[in-house]
Amino acid sequence: MTPALLRTAGLTVRFGGVAALTDVALDVGRGSVHGLIGPNGAGKTTLLNCISRLVRPNAGSIAFDGVDLLQAPAHRIAGLGIARTFQNLGLVGELTVLENVMAGTHPSHGASLIDELVLVHRRNRFEQAARDAALQALAATGLSQLAGHRAADLPYGTRKGVELARAIVGNPQLLLLDEPTAGLNAQEMGRLREILQALRQGRDLTILVISHHLEFLLGIVDSVTVLDLGRRIAFGEPSLVKNDPKVIAAYVGEEL
Repeated sequence: MTPALLRTAGLTVRFGGVAALTDVALDVGRGSVHGLIGPNGAGKTTLLNCISRLVRPNAGSIAFDGVDLLQAPAHRIAGLGIARTFQNLGLVGELTVLENVMAGTHPSHGASLIDELVLVHRRNRFEQAARDAALQALAATGLSQLAGHRAADLPYGTRKGVELARAIVGNPQLLLLDEPTAGLNAQEMGRLREILQALRQGRDLTILVISHHLEFLLGIVDSVTVLDLGRRIAFGEPSLVKNDPKVIAAYVGEEL
């Protein structure tokens, strides 16, 4: 086991009388790809929302690279090295692909208000750095040829790729992916798997991914955590988790 880059302990979230998460432990090894699976309503997205500080847990702890995330301001999370994609697309359709990806550099943007308003040369330098980083991210996701296209004109699967490029443009340590395979066909999922494997190796990236497509996950993850009704019911290597009776019971009526 590699040392954990991300670790949660006792994580509990309640929405009124509903327990979305109960005493959840999660360990994601540095440099690994970790799968987070479970039936609908298991609490997977809520867990990612806690890590990215969109939801504050009622109890528990979240540590990232030795930093207590619950003590860090929510707007600093991206700057600490955590990036995320969401289930729903969040691109600005009227902007180009390049402009959408450049927007992902904002958390690491070094320009001050004085730079923006007065020091034009410095502002231009920051903008060029953002452009260069965006072009590199597009190259890493195989989308360089689409840099000048409007996001709204692209097919769904390609827009998913643009969101991935925007997430990695700031060179995060940890990438959170919430259902990146939703709406993708088999060919697109195969391409996504190749891209994630290349990013992991080339950028020293740790990935936590939610997906209902278990065959996709089994081809990429090192370990898996399984949630059901807000509780962790299994953790381990993909082959072990797939054969765990508790996991099979949780997926009754769903494809394993």
